Amino acid sequence: MKELLLQYARYNVWANKQIIDSVFKLEEADVDREINSSFNTIRKTVYHVWSAEYVWLQRLQLVEHPLWVAGDFDGTFEAACIDWQRVSGELVQFAKKQFDDRSFGHVVQYHDLKKHPHKTPVSEIMLHVFNHSTYHRGQLITMLRQAGLNEIPGTDFITFVRIKG
Repeated sequence: MKELLLQYARYNVWANKQIIDSVFKLEEADVDREINSSFNTIRKTVYHVWSAEYVWLQRLQLVEHPLWVAGDFDGTFEAACIDWQRVSGELVQFAKKQFDDRSFGHVVQYHDLKKHPHKTPVSEIMLHVFNHSTYHRGQLITMLRQAGLNEIPGTDFITFVRIKG
């Protein structure tokens, strides 16, 4: 379990970087151009994934009241993307620090953003984070194409495995 989740955490960092490198090729106006999707701009979608990863990381770290980082963020888009990479990297560090597979069975108690209580094993939280990020990266790829970017790198897990060997 530990090695699999660690591999997915590393994949998440890599795939997020592929997207970040692509969004940095856009003009600022394209980052904020309205596009029909779950979140109507590339910026809002990136901020959502960054904030969600951060909330889940905080829950894994047993923070009682996690911060939705994009809520009060007034920095640059570039700064947000850099912090998104930091947060993704911290998920790798979290997985590395677990003593053995039993650590991933630990049940985390937390409240969702609507204040409803939940209990979820660490392994299921981590799988959710990586799946959620993958879902929105797919949306971002479509949004990037609609913003005029023609060369977008692959972000499939198998591509990561082949590159990382």
